[in-house]
Amino acid sequence: MARSYSYPVARPSGTLTTAQIHLLLSNPQIVAKRIASLTDQRFISDYLLGGRYRAVGGGVFYETGEQIFASDSAEAIEPLGEYPLTVLTAGELAAAKTVKTGLGTEIADEKIAREGQPVVDRGLTRLANQVIKDVDSTAMAVVASKVTDTLAAAGTWTTVGNIVASLEAARANRDALAMGIDADTIALSGAQMAKVIGIFMTAGLLPREANNPLLTGRLPVDLYGYTWVTSPWIVGSDPLLVDREQLGGMADEDLGSPDYVSSGDFNVETYIKRLGDHRDGYRAHARRVTVPVVIEPKAGLKITGTGL
Repeated sequence: MARSYSYPVARPSGTLTTAQIHLLLSNPQIVAKRIASLTDQRFISDYLLGGRYRAVGGGVFYETGEQIFASDSAEAIEPLGEYPLTVLTAGELAAAKTVKTGLGTEIADEKIAREGQPVVDRGLTRLANQVIKDVDSTAMAVVASKVTDTLAAAGTWTTVGNIVASLEAARANRDALAMGIDADTIALSGAQMAKVIGIFMTAGLLPREANNPLLTGRLPVDLYGYTWVTSPWIVGSDPLLVDREQLGGMADEDLGSPDYVSSGDFNVETYIKRLGDHRDGYRAHARRVTVPVVIEPKAGLKITGTGL
């Protein structure tokens, strides 16, 4: 007799009615929150470029190569004595122009009536994904062009020993600059990340409990004093070691558009309105007005010859 098996299937839950969907789409703030939840913590650009700057008038001015140490040495001070003063040196002045990156779509009433909430979710997800792709692709290209320092790996990354030796040598290389750089984050492509995780797994060196990336599937991954991140928009084949605090930041601009609403921490703005010209449906936009800024190129280092 043939044996039967059970195949559990998730039941639809929380599905909105057509009337509720129209009510949701008539509230720009709710749509903005939905877009914010889709983009939350997904920008690799915001993660690697940890600074937050405000762009005004279409751009931002910033200083590069600014020293973190004073130009004069500290002195011994007698009781009630005066502290010596030092002049803070400035870096080289640079400017960057913001770019408005966005995409729109239309959602017909017929689609809402026949397909329900999924058609709205798919549309908003595609808008969010495209904004992430465009912003991250631009930012990673800027980082790749600005960070030009390289260091050869201690050996091909086929063993944990070669990986750790390469990273320690790279960190020591940045320490030797005496700029206070703490390079502890490494960015690499998805295929490279899979190889590295496989090497650590084969060596039996992954954590056994909650922090095991094979069990959690979550990124970033913390392994042996380094934070590992990946993205489809990483540029180049060489792993990049960076100090996220000093590398730079994202400069966002608020255009003050009355029909756009933003929610969350990443300044993605949304627009949602009924179509004009008596057409039955909605027009939705998602956009971000920003520019990546690399403040200190030496806060990053490319590791060559890894063989990944």
